[in-house]
Amino acid sequence: MRPIRLVSCFSLAFLIGCQTSWAEEWNQWRGPNRDGSTAEDAWPESIEGRLNLVWEQPLSPSYSGPVVHKGLVITTETIDKQLERVSAYELASGSLAWEVKWPGAMAVPFFAAANGDWIRSTPVCGEGRLVVLGMRDLLVCLNPNDGSEFWRVDFPGQLGTTLPSFGGVCSPLIDEGAVYVQTGGALVKLSLEDGKVIWQTLENAEGMMSSGAFSSPVIATLCGKRQLVVQTRMELCGVDLESGAVLWRQPIEAFRGMNILTPLVIGDRVFTSAYNGRSQLFQVSYGPGDGWSVQEVWGQGSQAYMSSPLRIGDSIYMHLKNERFTNIRVDDGSINWTSSPMGKYWSLITNGDQILSLSNRGELRLIRPSDEKLEVIAEVKVADDSWAHLAVQDGFVIVRDLKALKVFRWQ
Repeated sequence: MRPIRLVSCFSLAFLIGCQTSWAEEWNQWRGPNRDGSTAEDAWPESIEGRLNLVWEQPLSPSYSGPVVHKGLVITTETIDKQLERVSAYELASGSLAWEVKWPGAMAVPFFAAANGDWIRSTPVCGEGRLVVLGMRDLLVCLNPNDGSEFWRVDFPGQLGTTLPSFGGVCSPLIDEGAVYVQTGGALVKLSLEDGKVIWQTLENAEGMMSSGAFSSPVIATLCGKRQLVVQTRMELCGVDLESGAVLWRQPIEAFRGMNILTPLVIGDRVFTSAYNGRSQLFQVSYGPGDGWSVQEVWGQGSQAYMSSPLRIGDSIYMHLKNERFTNIRVDDGSINWTSSPMGKYWSLITNGDQILSLSNRGELRLIRPSDEKLEVIAEVKVADDSWAHLAVQDGFVIVRDLKALKVFRWQ
């Protein structure tokens, strides 16, 4: 077992005695609903002096967000540019529960090397399975309780698909006995039971600017039909869950195909924003005899980078390419306010009443939603370099620093 450093003002006895339901687990990319929202009870009015470090585990680099399963927090890392490792720790104490590893490193193009070449995709845990996508498009299905392997699929090696130039980025999704993931070659549906490929669609053209995907899909009901909403390097699409048929599609212009955001579904409308492109809200419609159609409701010049937005009430909260944070009206796209520059990347979570943001510089901010101005309630430095998505679970705040996993708890 690797050494674990406990630095908490809480006693272990107190933590073991905590009653935790794990009713809604932070089990995947952007949380249980894949939209950055949580149904947790009200957060503290401030985090200054009320956020305590329970434990910290030094790790190798990763951009994967941590996920939670039945009292375990699971994270990934790339070791010595050779191996990928998945580790599970007891959330309350930091004790190592299990770890597995496999060969899986690769180098990204030179112009992206400054952002690192370590594992990026956030794992997903559901229906008794943990699914992890490695940099070389290796999809591995594990038992989340002990790390034992159920199956693996090497997409380039077994299916001959293109190895994505920037590595596997898409965070897989589990739903009703199936896994959905955007690979270097296509959007793929696999059996969760045995990894068998059920269908492939939205095949990518080869080449650095076309292959692979930077976005992660969501499942939503639009016009009465439950479907996969997915963004490729070039398009925003709705896909039939059973057949893989593309129901509707909308071209999205972005520099070098950098469509990165997870689509934000608002009723029968879908919002996205592209790097060096535009922010757009689309109305998806369906009529007997007319079929599916997509129409832009509004478009404006706000440009996202890599941070997926939140929707609270009638507003969209989004971190921008110019390092500012903005509030956009859902109905017409007008801007309520825009902040001064505040870091290159934010991950965002809301419980409906407050926003918790983590910047790439490790600044954790508690924010009060407002259409009038940015209202930062409190700010605490919790990491040095954090591009992985923040996670919360029953009073724990889980931060994946580039070189450590840190678990805090509200006082």
